[in-house]
Amino acid sequence: MFNIFKKLGVTAGAAALAVSISAAPAAAQETVKVGILHSLSGTMAISETTLKDVMLMLIDEQNKKGGVLGKKLEAVVVDPASNWPLFAEKARELIVKDKVSVVFGCWTSVSRKSVLPVFKELNSILFYPVQYEGEESEKNVFYTGAAPNQQAIPAVDYLAKEYKIQRWVLAGTDYVYPRTTNKILEAYLKSKGVKDEDIMINYTPFGHSDWQTIVASIKKFGTGGKKTAVVSTINGDANVPFYKELANQGVSAKDIPVVAFSVGEEELAGIDTKNLVGHLAAWNYFQSIDTPENKAFIEKWKAFTKNPKRVSNDPMEAHVIGFAMWVKAVEKAGSFEPTKVIEALPGIKAKNLTGGESEMLANHHITKPVFIGEIRADGQFDVVWKTDGLVPGAAWSPYLEGSKDLVADWVKLKCGNYNTKTNKCGS
Repeated sequence: MFNIFKKLGVTAGAAALAVSISAAPAAAQETVKVGILHSLSGTMAISETTLKDVMLMLIDEQNKKGGVLGKKLEAVVVDPASNWPLFAEKARELIVKDKVSVVFGCWTSVSRKSVLPVFKELNSILFYPVQYEGEESEKNVFYTGAAPNQQAIPAVDYLAKEYKIQRWVLAGTDYVYPRTTNKILEAYLKSKGVKDEDIMINYTPFGHSDWQTIVASIKKFGTGGKKTAVVSTINGDANVPFYKELANQGVSAKDIPVVAFSVGEEELAGIDTKNLVGHLAAWNYFQSIDTPENKAFIEKWKAFTKNPKRVSNDPMEAHVIGFAMWVKAVEKAGSFEPTKVIEALPGIKAKNLTGGESEMLANHHITKPVFIGEIRADGQFDVVWKTDGLVPGAAWSPYLEGSKDLVADWVKLKCGNYNTKTNKCGS
């Protein structure tokens, strides 16, 4: 994923703490190193710096509890600088040079794809916290963000039921996550009887700013006598002129609602939300959700960053869950050794911030609730719909020909892409 809205709020205190934790001298036998692989410069810094900060907070909290297995945790922070090949280089550096026991990191799918060979070759562990396109299950990766069945599919179902949507605009940025997600959504909609002429698909490059023609096409598409919605996998700062142009052409959330998968609290902080009010977003967490766990987390987060304006968001919660699961798996295994921890992780449960308990599944995805939120003027969300319980993450889509016969099971089958027709594990 690739979110680059401009925001303010990374404090000098948080930055200083990052340096102090990562550089803290400690005897090797007394500490265990935890890698943090998030961009602190370049286009992704505005999204990923927050994830680095929350990891530092979680590590600090765990050390105050006595560490893990009697050892203190030491954060090792590196900056892949929003450079996809550099992610692989920095991952290798963390594992080989710094000898970290686990890595929490990556945001975009292309950065994750870049580091996969490194984690497989060196048999280390990556916790990936961002919603993604699915179609993957690796032994060395644990996916704590949403799979399509935990975000995209429920969002479409909600629009069809509550808004009576019959025509669909699938609008995305031109890279792997939007294209794969929209491929799944197109197949899903057709399985529900939606006709080709009622699906409009459009891709634009990163940073696209001239939306006049495209919005005019969307507006025209929505005047065909059928209720229309936009399912948006538009990423980054292109969203700002997109929503602005909708308003310029008189297209409101009541006329053609937009449900976005990459617009959250972090992206809305510090920008004018008047053109977004009433539109929707689908996530597994919103800061506005009122639970004791979430309230306590937000208070700790603002105190840690020394900034009462700092917001929380979905990928942050994914790191909260993933880190708690890693700690429990280490304690269960009685070891930090990656092979033992990988074996211990499936079945581990950890509280989420929305009032439930997520579980790591055999396919290395987790169970998560799904929420639909309506954007408010203050940059927060009113939850208008949620699942009754937690939804198990699916690695492979049942709506794609190349995927519907595949299952991922690293416990019994020891395979991430087992074909149930041929009874064979893929490469």
